[in-house]
Amino acid sequence: MKDKKLYMIGNAHLDPVWLWQWQEGFQEAKATFRSALDRMKESEDFIFTSSSAAMYEWIENNDPSMFEEIRARVSEGRWNIVGGWWIQPDCNIPSGESFVRQGLYGQRYFKEKLGVTAKVGYNVDSFGHNGMLPQILKKSGMDYYVMMRPMPNEKGLPGRTFWWQSDDGSKVLTFRIMYEYLSWGKDLENHVRRCLGEFKEPLNDLMLFYGVGNHGGGPTKENIASIRRMNGEAGLPKLEFATPDRYFEDMVESGLAFPVVHDDLQHHASGCYAAHSGIKQWNRQAENRLIAAEKFSALASWITGQPYPQADLSRAWKNVLFNQFHDILAGTSLEAAYDDARYLFGEAMAIADRSLNYAVQSLSWNIGIEQDESMHPIVVFNPHAWQSRVNVELEVGGMKDASVLLDETGKPVPFQTVKSQASARGRYRLSFMADLPPLGYRTYKLVKESASLKPIGEPISASDLVLENGLLRLEFDKQTGFIKSLKDKELNFEVMKDGARPVVIEDKSDTWSHDVLHFNGPSETFSAAKVLRIEHGPVKSVVRVVSEYGSSKLVQDFAMYPGSKQIDVSVTVDWREKFKMLKLVFPVNVIFSKQTYEIPYGTIEREHNGEEEPGQNWVDYTGIVQETNDVYGLSLMNDAKYSYSMHAKEMALTVLRSPIYAHHVPYEPDPNGEYSFIDQGIQHFNYSLLPHQGTWEQAGTARRAAELNCKPVAVIETFHEGKLPQTDSFVNVDHDNIIVSAVKKAEDNDDLIVRCYETAKRATSAEIRLPKWNRVIRADFKPSEIKTFRVPANAEAAVTETSMLEWELAKA
Repeated sequence: MKDKKLYMIGNAHLDPVWLWQWQEGFQEAKATFRSALDRMKESEDFIFTSSSAAMYEWIENNDPSMFEEIRARVSEGRWNIVGGWWIQPDCNIPSGESFVRQGLYGQRYFKEKLGVTAKVGYNVDSFGHNGMLPQILKKSGMDYYVMMRPMPNEKGLPGRTFWWQSDDGSKVLTFRIMYEYLSWGKDLENHVRRCLGEFKEPLNDLMLFYGVGNHGGGPTKENIASIRRMNGEAGLPKLEFATPDRYFEDMVESGLAFPVVHDDLQHHASGCYAAHSGIKQWNRQAENRLIAAEKFSALASWITGQPYPQADLSRAWKNVLFNQFHDILAGTSLEAAYDDARYLFGEAMAIADRSLNYAVQSLSWNIGIEQDESMHPIVVFNPHAWQSRVNVELEVGGMKDASVLLDETGKPVPFQTVKSQASARGRYRLSFMADLPPLGYRTYKLVKESASLKPIGEPISASDLVLENGLLRLEFDKQTGFIKSLKDKELNFEVMKDGARPVVIEDKSDTWSHDVLHFNGPSETFSAAKVLRIEHGPVKSVVRVVSEYGSSKLVQDFAMYPGSKQIDVSVTVDWREKFKMLKLVFPVNVIFSKQTYEIPYGTIEREHNGEEEPGQNWVDYTGIVQETNDVYGLSLMNDAKYSYSMHAKEMALTVLRSPIYAHHVPYEPDPNGEYSFIDQGIQHFNYSLLPHQGTWEQAGTARRAAELNCKPVAVIETFHEGKLPQTDSFVNVDHDNIIVSAVKKAEDNDDLIVRCYETAKRATSAEIRLPKWNRVIRADFKPSEIKTFRVPANAEAAVTETSMLEWELAKA
C-alpha cells in the first residue's frame, strides 16, 4: 500500500449557525482557531486548512493578537486558506451575482488581511452544487473545488477526482470527499481503513479530511499521533500532512486524464429548496434591492456627484452573504437563528433602500420639470438595461374624477385607481403601464383636473369567472376555484387542458427531507370560498380566488392586461397545517416536452420525473402542440420561491413545507410533544404565467422574470430647473440574450464595473452601450458566459475586461 498516498487534510468544519445561534458559533470559531494554533506549536509538520472570510473577520475584530498569529502561520505556509468566499453558502439558492460577491468580498479580504487568495473552492457540506459554479470559481481565482454532497448513493460520478465543467467550457478539478469531512477526536485508524477500497487505478492519491467538526474543534493531539503511528504500518498507504492545494497541484502535474462531468451536482436534502419561506424571500428581496441600489448609486455618482456609499453597501452584502450559509438559507437551523437572520437582512435592506433613495432622488431632482400647479410629476426608474413595459403602482393623493395621466410629451396614458393600501379618505393607488427606456427613467405627469384631456384606454372583457383579452382567455371553476381553462386565442389552443390547482401533500419528512426525492404522498386540495372580479379598468382586470383547506386560506388575485400574454398573480397564504406541503400545479398540454430551469447565471434542462428540483426566478415547460405541430410553452416565474417539480405533463411550484424546526432524523418526534413548525401564519408572494408560442428564449422569459423580481422605482417629484431631460437611458445592449446584471463602483477607485451574462446558450457578439459617456463595450460571449468589464472614470482610458474580483488573474 505504500505506493498509494492519503493526503491528510487537517480541518475543522465549523457551522457558525445551525443547532445554535451565531453567538455560539462566534465563540467556537475562536476556540477552534486557538486549538489549531496550539497544535502547530506542538507539531512542526502539522498543517491546518480553513475557509470562510466571515469567521476571520470575527477573530480580527475580537482577538487581534490571535489574528496576528494566524497571519504568521499563513505566511509560513502551514495555515492554508481555501474556499475564498465569505462563508460556505447553500450552492443552489443564492443568485448568480451573490456567488460572484462571495468571491469578491472573500478573496479581497484574504488578500488584504492575510496576503493570499484561495486557489481551492471549498463547500464540503452544501446540499448540492449548481452547474454554473465552475465558471464562477475560475473567474474568482479558484481552479479547484472540494465538495462532498451529493454522496455516491445520491449521484454517481466517474471518480473521486474529476474535471467539473460549466456551459461556457470553464473547468475546475474537483474532489468528492470520502464518507465525511470530519473525524472524531480519537485514533484515526478506522477512518483511514474504510477508505482503502476507494483507490482505483491509475489514481493512487486521495485526500482524507480529519478533525472534529460541525461545532468546530479541529484536529486533536490523538488524531495527529495516530497519523504518525499508522505511517509505520506496512498494510496502510503513505499518510502525509498536506493541503488541498498541494493535492490538486500534484494531480495536475501527474498528467493523469481525469473524467469530465458537465452537469449540476444534485440531489441532497431536497426539502431544503422550500424549507422556511421567510429566509428564501428575504434573500431574494435583499439581493434585488442591493443590485438596484448599486446601479443607480453608481450612475448618480457619475451624473450628479452623489457620493457612492461603498462601505455601507459592502456591509449590506456581507450580511446577505452570511445569511446564505448553507444551514441558514436552507431553512435547517433552529428557530431563534431566523430572528438573527431577519435582523441581518433588515439591516441590508435598510441600507439598500436608503442608498437607492439617495440615488434616484439625486437624479430626479436634477431633471428639468416645468412649473404647473395642476399636476404631480412622477419619475419612474427602470433598473434593467432593456426597454421595459411594466405595471407601476404607487400611492398618491389629490386625485379627481377628471384626472388624467400624461407622458413627458403630453400624450395621455391609460391608468386606473385600484384599492389603496390606506383605509382613509384622500388617498388613492394609481396603476398604469409604464414604457421605460433601458436602465434609465421617464417622467409622467398626473394632472389633477383637465377640461380638454380625457382618460384613454378600454378594459378587457372580465367577469367573476372569465378574463379575456385579444390574446388569451382565462376561465375559473366556480366550485373549486381552479383554473378551468387557459386558451391561446391566436392558435385556438388549450394551454392547460385539465386545469391548474393548489395541492396539499402529506409530508412527514424531517426539515431536510433526507433521502426523499419525490413528494408524492397522499394529497388533497382546497375548495373555493369565493371567486369574484375585484378590479376592472383600462390597465388591468383582476379576479380574486379565495380557497380554504382545513384551517388554512389561500387568496390568489389573477391580473390580466390588454395586449399581454403575461398573467400576474398576487398570493396570500394563511397556513395552519403541520407535516404538509403546498404546491401549485399547472398542467401543460404539449407533447415532446423540454423542461428548463433557471440556475444562478444560467439554465439547465432536467427530466420531468417528479423529482424536487432547485431553481431560481423561473422554470419553463415547452413542447409541441399535437394538432398543429407548433412549438409552444408555459413559463412560470415567481419572486420568492426556489423549489419546483415536473411530472409527466404537470409543472409545479412548491409554495411551502411545514416540518418541525431543525428536525434531523433519526430523531423521532414525540407524538404527544409540543413543537414549533415552520411556515405557520401569513405569507405573501407573486408569480406570473407566461404562455408563449415558440421557445422561452423567444418569449423573453429571463427578462420578464427579472422585471417581476426587480421592479421599477417611482418618485413623486415637484417642479424645478435641471440639467437632465425628462426621459433618459444610461445603459443598453443590442442583443436580447445578453443581460446586464450588475453596475457598480469599482472596489478600488471611481471606475464603473459592468457585469453581463449570456442567457440562451448561444455564442453572441454584443455591444453594451453607455450613451451618456459615448462608451461602447464590444464583446464576444461564449454560450452562458459571464463577463465583467471595467469602465474607467477617465474618458481617455480604454474599457477592459476584468475578473469577478476586479483585478487581473494569473493564467492557470
